[in-house]
Amino acid sequence: MFLSVFDIFKIGVGPSSSHTMGPMVAAARFLEALRSGADRVPGAGEAARIEARLHGSLAFTGKGHATDRAVHLGLLGHAPATFDVVAAEHELATLYETGTLRPDGLPALAYAPETDLIFDYDEMLPGHTNGMVLRAYDVAGNLHMTETYYSVGGGFVMTARELDRQGEDTMPEGVPHPFRTAAEMLRMARESGHSIAQMKRRNELAARSAEDLDKGLDRIWRVMEDCIARGIATDGILPGGLNLRRRAGHIHRQLLEERGRNLSAPHTVNDWLSVYAMAVNEENAAGGQVVTAPTNGAAGVVPGTIRYWLDHVPGAHRGLIPDFLLTAAAVGGLIKSNASISGAEVGCQGEVGSAAAMAAAGLCAVMDGTPEQVENAAEIALEHHLGMTCDPIKGLVQAPCIERNGLGAIKAVSAASLSLRGDGRHLVSLDACVETMRQTGRDMDRRYKETSQGGLAVNVPEC
Repeated sequence: MFLSVFDIFKIGVGPSSSHTMGPMVAAARFLEALRSGADRVPGAGEAARIEARLHGSLAFTGKGHATDRAVHLGLLGHAPATFDVVAAEHELATLYETGTLRPDGLPALAYAPETDLIFDYDEMLPGHTNGMVLRAYDVAGNLHMTETYYSVGGGFVMTARELDRQGEDTMPEGVPHPFRTAAEMLRMARESGHSIAQMKRRNELAARSAEDLDKGLDRIWRVMEDCIARGIATDGILPGGLNLRRRAGHIHRQLLEERGRNLSAPHTVNDWLSVYAMAVNEENAAGGQVVTAPTNGAAGVVPGTIRYWLDHVPGAHRGLIPDFLLTAAAVGGLIKSNASISGAEVGCQGEVGSAAAMAAAGLCAVMDGTPEQVENAAEIALEHHLGMTCDPIKGLVQAPCIERNGLGAIKAVSAASLSLRGDGRHLVSLDACVETMRQTGRDMDRRYKETSQGGLAVNVPEC
């Protein structure tokens, strides 16, 4: 499966790529299916009412992740990448008042947000724990169309039929370096003499111009950088009911005051790393604009690591950010294709673990690491997240998620540093580590995979 850098890094909104962005996309796709009429039930009348039903993790933690709101917004025509919060609030208020959708190209559709979106806690759909079913009925109550969608992590959405075809070879023609595994990636690097970033760039240029690629990469970093800036400039309480206070701004001000003091401890650099990453995830928790990296829940690790590198590592410069992002996307694509980046499927090892592997690979690359050292850096970072559960308190992407991004960035930098101290030879391959993560996620108890039915979610009082 070929995944573009713009598949791995998507611009969207918080708090969750799988539980907010994905359902918004799925709802909008259902409207497109209604417009096409291709899957209309034979003999059914014109669509007159819509019903949505959430299953699995989407049901269990949907309230905390604003999944219901995301579905409403998707049916109103909103998309994560172009989300307008002012327009959204106005249109949501009108929808709650009227119970009517007026989508372009379709008749008015009845949809009462309070009753036509159902949280089904009993039935787990077979394809993925993040499942949702959208149905349209005609005026007589007959089924007009139905579609099952799965939000499989990182904002990726698949219908049930698309999920069944997932194992098919989808590598497009003309891609010069069609690596499907880390072993193939390293072999192609040796044979071509190219770095991982150069190979990824050449793959991207098979589908778009160099100008579009460079503009897209620049926009990704600008959104990341703006998110950090907003996060360290904003104080207050995060929404959701945990009364969790934003800390990134306060810590950042402390660090600025301490700068230049001879008594600062060397480990203070970890605080800089953490504050950049936490700033992103506090913005994500507040529903702000973020970039999936590879998910919203892990969105702080990669930008936090890049910002640390720019501000604290001698020789760092912005001209290498595209290489960082391309290298990170190559690693993220391998993990997504061969295992998962979904916390609801494999736990947080698939989210922060994958993000740390991506960040470690990117940092190693821009610090002149060889392809073998880059692969080693990614493996070290991922290996030491194996088994990490996803147990968000109250279903919110706040605790332990925000701090976990800071620690993920710290591990990423440590992994890159360790790999650069070696020559790339190591015992455990990245491919073996990715497969181990897949198996571990398969065997992990469902309570620890973003259902908020185990771990911290049940052992910390909600207050």
